[in-house]
Amino acid sequence: MREAMEFDVVIVGAGPAGLSAACRLMQLAAERNRPLEVCVVEKGSEVGAHILSGAVFESRALDELFPDWKERGAPLNTPVVTDEVYLLKDAEQAVKLPDALLPRSLHNTGNHIVSLGNLVRWLGEQAEALGVQIFPGFAAAEVIYDDDGRVKGVATGDMGLAADGSQKDGYMPGMELHARYTLFAEGCRGHLGKQLSRRYGLARNADPQHYGLGIKELWDIDPALHRPGLVIHGSGWPLERDTGGGFFLYHGDNHQVAVGLIVDLNYANPYLSPFDEFQRLKHHPVLRQYLEGGKRVAYGARAIAKGGYNALPEMAFPGGLLLGCDAGTLNVAKIKGSHTAMKSGMLAAETVFAALGEEVSDAAWSQRWKAAFEDSWLYEELYRSRNFGPALHRFGTLAGGAFNYLEQNLLAGRLPITLHDRHFDHARLRPAADFEPIVYPKPDGRLSYDKSASVFLSNTNHEENQPCHLVLKDDALPLNKHLPLYAEPAQRYCPAGVYEVLGTEQGKPRLQINAQNCLHCKTCDIKDPSQNIVWVTPEGGGGPNYPNM
Repeated sequence: MREAMEFDVVIVGAGPAGLSAACRLMQLAAERNRPLEVCVVEKGSEVGAHILSGAVFESRALDELFPDWKERGAPLNTPVVTDEVYLLKDAEQAVKLPDALLPRSLHNTGNHIVSLGNLVRWLGEQAEALGVQIFPGFAAAEVIYDDDGRVKGVATGDMGLAADGSQKDGYMPGMELHARYTLFAEGCRGHLGKQLSRRYGLARNADPQHYGLGIKELWDIDPALHRPGLVIHGSGWPLERDTGGGFFLYHGDNHQVAVGLIVDLNYANPYLSPFDEFQRLKHHPVLRQYLEGGKRVAYGARAIAKGGYNALPEMAFPGGLLLGCDAGTLNVAKIKGSHTAMKSGMLAAETVFAALGEEVSDAAWSQRWKAAFEDSWLYEELYRSRNFGPALHRFGTLAGGAFNYLEQNLLAGRLPITLHDRHFDHARLRPAADFEPIVYPKPDGRLSYDKSASVFLSNTNHEENQPCHLVLKDDALPLNKHLPLYAEPAQRYCPAGVYEVLGTEQGKPRLQINAQNCLHCKTCDIKDPSQNIVWVTPEGGGGPNYPNM
């Protein structure tokens, strides 16, 4: 029998959306002199441990939440001073695009280069100072419903289970956290958010969500090469023409740069390895000029929900809301989702706080949220960028870029048509027989590295003797179908070497799942061609421990 704790509001996930919601709730409680019990449960070992983003940060939502954020010491230390955008033609050549030809949304004047992990840690400090109870190291593993089918909270996962499900010494059952309203801010492809969407049909009127895999490294570079405030974006080589995506290189503080590649997960070639594409990308002169002679100090990866406005589900359901990247509020036109996630959390807090003081029917709850959302700058921003992603998917980088320039710069997103991409990303994968295997260069240990060395830098750790959190619906499918048809793409799309096919030389192939390497990026849950892999929460506290990503 699990014990239960009662709160006014439970929030799942201590990221930008969840912590902004918690802070705003307590601000309102203080303004109205109304006691409020707010709990945030976080699966990472500490607040910020699982946070990974580029990141160029727009402070619009933060300005509203904490107008005095500078005085409070928010870690926004490096304002953007220069934007550069490149089209890489091949392994040596590049074209620098003039500012006048870029969509307005790609200009970053007034923004800051940040570690989102450190910003989230700071938000956690503000939340605790306001009286929020934060429980890191506890994974929300199950949604709890009342007899009427309304969400009444979550249960944290059991601690101390062996791989076979038996109880080890020190076993501790999960705890139920009950609340009037539960806010789900798990990040992209939240496993509870998926369940809620299916149960309540939240995505029935939306386009399929679209995703990218973002892979990032932090480098200490030669101080003589460091240009604080320089933001570089680009696309093209090494990705194939029918594979979308782009790279970034941001000059932050402390003589560090953040470098990364985002690969759209609607790619067709099963031989493509996003990790290896990123490793060879760093050899291009546009990036090499800064990285050469430097030291790689951190590595990580995370999927990104980039379907935008057209892929937004209904965010409200009986007893709660989906927030931030759990719903897909990232603005792909800006390549930014932190400020939109924060605003979704703030809107949720205001809607919930008003509802706590009265009896509100499920229908009225949904209408209240819809009215608050559609009356916000968040809705307007996402609506105006609704065609950006579909244009790139349908027309390609050059033609899609031209379309976006015209719509964003000349029409401010008000074109009276809406483009759609109604194909699921995993369904775009084609048979291996349609392609030649890609032979990637061996890592040189100076600019490029292998997966094992990279995972080491992510500080990833899981208790090995626990139930595997990467669940196969059909254990036979990877070898009976995916290996002959797609050359088992999991061994390449995973950026952490979790999936390996062993024994092929002996004619006895077997799939090995190295779950202890998992970065919680969710790519396997997204890209598996049969949707056979289900990511569930491991024991709380497991996963990466990013210091300042």
